Amino acid sequence: VGNYKRTVKRIDDGHRLCNDLMNCIHERARIEKVYAQQLTEWAKRWKQLVEKGPQYGTVERAWCAFMSEAEKVSELHLEVKGSLMNEDFEKIKNWQKEAFHKQMMGGFKETKEAEDGFRKAQKPWAKKLKEVEAAKKAYHAACKEEKLAISRETNSKADPALNPEQLKKLQDKVERSKQDVLKTKEKYEKSLKELDNATPQYMENMEQVFEQCQQFEEKRLRFFREVLLEVQKHLDLSNVASYKNIYRELEQNIKTADAVEDLRWFRANQGPGMSMNWPQFEEWSADLNRTLSRREKKKASDGVTLTGINQTGDQVSQPNKHSSSLSVQSNTVQSVQSSYNPFEDEEDTGSTVSEKEDSKIKNVSSYEKTQGYPTDWSDEESNNPFSSTDANGDTNPFDEDTSPAMEVRVRALYDYEGQEQDELSFKAGDELTKMENEDEQGWCKGRLDNGQVGLYPANYVEPIQ
Repeated sequence: VGNYKRTVKRIDDGHRLCNDLMNCIHERARIEKVYAQQLTEWAKRWKQLVEKGPQYGTVERAWCAFMSEAEKVSELHLEVKGSLMNEDFEKIKNWQKEAFHKQMMGGFKETKEAEDGFRKAQKPWAKKLKEVEAAKKAYHAACKEEKLAISRETNSKADPALNPEQLKKLQDKVERSKQDVLKTKEKYEKSLKELDNATPQYMENMEQVFEQCQQFEEKRLRFFREVLLEVQKHLDLSNVASYKNIYRELEQNIKTADAVEDLRWFRANQGPGMSMNWPQFEEWSADLNRTLSRREKKKASDGVTLTGINQTGDQVSQPNKHSSSLSVQSNTVQSVQSSYNPFEDEEDTGSTVSEKEDSKIKNVSSYEKTQGYPTDWSDEESNNPFSSTDANGDTNPFDEDTSPAMEVRVRALYDYEGQEQDELSFKAGDELTKMENEDEQGWCKGRLDNGQVGLYPANYVEPIQ
């Protein structure tokens, strides 16, 4: 009696197991999301490094294919996260809501129905069992009393001090005890027989309630198996056609890397094969020889034209990159909102590469493919015996008085390509030294870290704090 409690408790355990399975899936979904975000951040950072670095040609495209693979795999893992939360998680939550109904006073309706069913089925048999226990107790007490009466009678026969009347009382007591034993025994056997007769019906009723509980539990077990199979399908990317295509495309991109083609391109664009600009005889002309200072040139226009700003965005990587702009493919991770999810205990936001990491990018490669090389040359070296201050009759536009105390480190806000030889070229994020303050036309004089000195628009930079 009462041992049905374990079966009833299984119903409450089923509700708790639904919560456990939802928590399990929720944690896995969070892992998938974090992994997707990390893949996107890694791909974004290294795409910048490779595009700014010295690698060129088909091998560069093969290298960048790894970052494209990461971005595509990131999208697939976000889809896995969405499937786990929007399909599997919600399916369990809805099934749990339909299968278990909470009561006003606490507990579940299914638990109370099972407990009431067992109690009702057990009540008649439990009543008879109680009668058997009482009859057994009375029979055992009568047996004990009989044994005690016989022992007293035996002892009294050996005691000469007892009179016949007392002895007669002891004998009568023994007789009554024997009769009580027979009566209680008969009653005990009768109640036990009634209990045995009621046992088959009791077992049938209890089995019926137990089978109902078994059927309820079978639904939960089958549902769990069904959900786990769906989770397996969502997690298994090996059967996703797009997943296989990602690595097929990656292999093709790597195999298209051609060292001979890259060397031919470099020879044609950066080596002996590039178009030459040999010095040619130029006739003197008063108009052509008239030199204007930078300040005079800029006075002709009312304002400064921003010619070097390039918007960052999606663009195809070209083998020959004349622009100094940095192309960044923006693939921020969009978080799958699940505000209706009781297990989402914090705000999910998409992650991007930190400014600290961005500041490290320009220090990774030894030099950048768009690094400006000085187009002019000078024979005024420290150990050059042929150096002469008046070797060139033209005036130096940088011969204005400069004071080291005025030098300030600044950082470029935009890309800028020098339009003339006395202008500097730099990219957004580069650092340089400002040697002179802004003039009336909005130009500053500065020095790049490679030693090149020239002019640049003042509103293209900001002081480094």
